[in-house]
Amino acid sequence: MRNEQEFIDNLHTRLAELRDEAEAGMNAALASPGGGTFQARLERDVLVAERSGLLAAFNAGENGLCFGRLAFRDGRDHHIGRIGIRRDDADRTPLVIDWRADVARPFYLATGHTPMGLRRRRHISTVGRRVTALHDEILDLTDPERTGLEGSDADAVLLAALDAARTGRMHDIVQTIQAEQDRVIRAPHRGVTVVEGGPGTGKTVVALHRAAYLLYAHREQLARRAVLIVGPNPAFLGYIGEVLPSLGETGVLLATPAELFPGTTATGTDTPRAAEVKGAAAMADALAAYVRDRQTLPDPEIVIPHDDGDLVLDEAIARTARDRARATRLPHNLARPTFAFAVIDALTAQLVDGIGADPYGGPNLLGPDDAAQLGKAVAAAPEVHAAIDALWPALTPHRLVADFLAEPCHLPPADADAIRRDAGPWTPADVPLLDEAAELLGEDDSAAQAAAEAARQERIAYAQGVLDMSYGSRTQEFEDLEDEDSEVLAAHDVVDAERLAERQEEADHRSAAERAAADRTWAFGHIIVDEAQELSPMAWRLLMRRCPTRSMTLVGDPAQTAEPGGCGSWEAALAPYVGDRWEHVRLGVNYRTPAEIMEVAAEVVRASGNPGFRPPRSVRSTGVRPWAHRTDQPAGTVAEAVAATLAEHPEGRLAVIAPRDLLDALSSALPDASAGPAPDLTRPVVLLDPRQAKGLEFDTVFVVEPGRMGVNDLYVALTRATQRLGVVHTGALPPGLAKGLEKGPAKGPSETPPEEPANTKEPSAG
Repeated sequence: MRNEQEFIDNLHTRLAELRDEAEAGMNAALASPGGGTFQARLERDVLVAERSGLLAAFNAGENGLCFGRLAFRDGRDHHIGRIGIRRDDADRTPLVIDWRADVARPFYLATGHTPMGLRRRRHISTVGRRVTALHDEILDLTDPERTGLEGSDADAVLLAALDAARTGRMHDIVQTIQAEQDRVIRAPHRGVTVVEGGPGTGKTVVALHRAAYLLYAHREQLARRAVLIVGPNPAFLGYIGEVLPSLGETGVLLATPAELFPGTTATGTDTPRAAEVKGAAAMADALAAYVRDRQTLPDPEIVIPHDDGDLVLDEAIARTARDRARATRLPHNLARPTFAFAVIDALTAQLVDGIGADPYGGPNLLGPDDAAQLGKAVAAAPEVHAAIDALWPALTPHRLVADFLAEPCHLPPADADAIRRDAGPWTPADVPLLDEAAELLGEDDSAAQAAAEAARQERIAYAQGVLDMSYGSRTQEFEDLEDEDSEVLAAHDVVDAERLAERQEEADHRSAAERAAADRTWAFGHIIVDEAQELSPMAWRLLMRRCPTRSMTLVGDPAQTAEPGGCGSWEAALAPYVGDRWEHVRLGVNYRTPAEIMEVAAEVVRASGNPGFRPPRSVRSTGVRPWAHRTDQPAGTVAEAVAATLAEHPEGRLAVIAPRDLLDALSSALPDASAGPAPDLTRPVVLLDPRQAKGLEFDTVFVVEPGRMGVNDLYVALTRATQRLGVVHTGALPPGLAKGLEKGPAKGPSETPPEEPANTKEPSAG
């Protein structure tokens, strides 16, 4: 123990030195002007980003900095930790090996049957800088060395982590990664990998560790293009938000599907039917047809007053212009100039024919210069622009989708009625529609580019003025210099106006993830999607546009699909984009849910008509049976059960999961519970609906009115608990749920279940 404590002390001392070096380097880079060239400023900005990233990694990785030690048969000895740290010597020899390095892999995969060259493996537990426990595993039985720290239970470290009280934040599993998880984490970067697993199999945390591994193994590429992690709701993102920073990775963008259209906040709520219709693949065709509807023809003509005679924009002119614009195959807004120029050319020709016609049938009396002047006048006429706007308007995604939802078309009448909306906030299901509209419309940024170029030329002109003033003020001084001093340089000798103007441009110090969050067209290096089975076809279209290389890790469980518009099937979701070219991995071990609770949850699914359902295998049993209690006052009953549980188990976290329409009543009975769209999961008690509970875990869970939940929602709710589960209901239990439940709350594994009917005994503990 003493040797490891000394090593940990020295390691933290070295970490402090590295932190000071990184901070000094970053401050020096920020203070540097970066030179006069774009390359010099770019190098400075890269250095600042690199140093700030190192600082973040050092600060985040300090807790549990070193957690393992590998002793190889060939005499090598390596400590394993969250981040790699080297000694301050000439060879820069490793002090701690990053857990993602190949040499660290035996820490997760070696067994007595396949020792991978190891003699022994040591697990080091720490609190801050203090070593609290050591656990040795002997992998070479012929090795005579014994430390007295050997344990008979090879899974002791894993089970201790599983039994630890929850804090409301997901912790990394870098110390306890299992072999099946390690294979997923280190899978090849390219292509689509689907990680399927039931509740508690660790698929979410595996995906997060995969993101950390990919950023380590492909640092240059992914740091430049960023990694996107998509989660189902804000509560989930808050829950997982500390995992990657604890592994030293901060350059990742976390977002829900509702946050993937920059500048739009989706706070509204759709009915299940409306969300299903909006998410269907048919919406893409409906929006495309609606855009074509906005490319109209005059009925029968538009008369445009002109000093030299009225101009007539008839159907023939508009149709020819429209056909020419559509033939470009450009998005609506980008094709609009083609339409406009065709109309202007036709109207100009009409005007030329009217003014320059020879009454005796000869050639037109106007020359090319005259025709050009008339064309400029036509192009500048406000009435002409108004006519073009009426036939081919410039549209924004928000305007297009709002107009479409106000009067949906190109849909069956029942579907149109389901989504019709005159006004109101955007909903999560609207976000993929906005993104689809943006693709169909395109963004004509020619005006913005022209403005940017004009601003650049203005800066150059100002810089030239500064140089001219500098030159003029020193003209006489230079004339007085002797010949031997004629090599003295002025400002205009070392920098021209353009370079001087570049120096005044404000550098963009945002990380790749920050820039990606503000850019709808950003192409991510890799995308990880949690609860991917819930995504609608329209949401898949959005995500595939964000990753043209199709480098993705998709995590989910079709058995937990609850959204009415969710694909549910991996084949249905992926076939339109990658065919059958994707890898499928299934995690079959449940690390979260005790066997007693998992049996109850599995019976609910089987009773729903899925007898072939195979739940994940739980690795542990607590001996505490889940209970059910029938009552006429669910809010009061839950409040009593919560109070009793907190008194007996104050160190953990408790969740009450109920249908959404019951949350207000339960919130009144539980005033200290955190609730809302993004509840604080670090609070002792949290109030959630089943959709919010996806991906989360708590020591104790009370499920209220399970009969009012769908089978998949109920399955999610029942499998959030790591220790204790209670069910409170007023009516009959759903099919399959009663099997395996005690009647009334149970206090421990040795307690005999009460004999009274479930509706005569109030719960006293969870």
